Amino acid sequence: MACRISELVLDCADPERLAAFWSEVLGYVELSREDDGTIEIGPPDAGFGGLQPTLVLSPGDGPRTGKLPLHIDVSATDRDQDAELERLLALGARPADVGQTGAETWHVLADPEGNVFCLLRRRLDS
Repeated sequence: MACRISELVLDCADPERLAAFWSEVLGYVELSREDDGTIEIGPPDAGFGGLQPTLVLSPGDGPRTGKLPLHIDVSATDRDQDAELERLLALGARPADVGQTGAETWHVLADPEGNVFCLLRRRLDS
């Protein structure tokens, strides 16, 4: 038997802000909230343990330096890449430069706390 990713945990300065951002990006809802400020968000119809991993936004101890060794890739489900890029920018994402050449088929963005993620060209079925 193999493992499956069930949660992605992201340390952050403002879990409330990132939970709101990523909930809008992914169509997730708040699943739980801990006394320490940790917020878990996930798919509204499945929650924890479903096929999609949940995101756990956990208060971090301090500023992080350098590029994270892991990032999230997202793909639009109900619109083309250009329309999704416009939506993500309106939600608070901003373009990020990680050394791309300009020939990529994806867009590199940063969430409100600077965590880099990519918007891929391929549209997925929802």
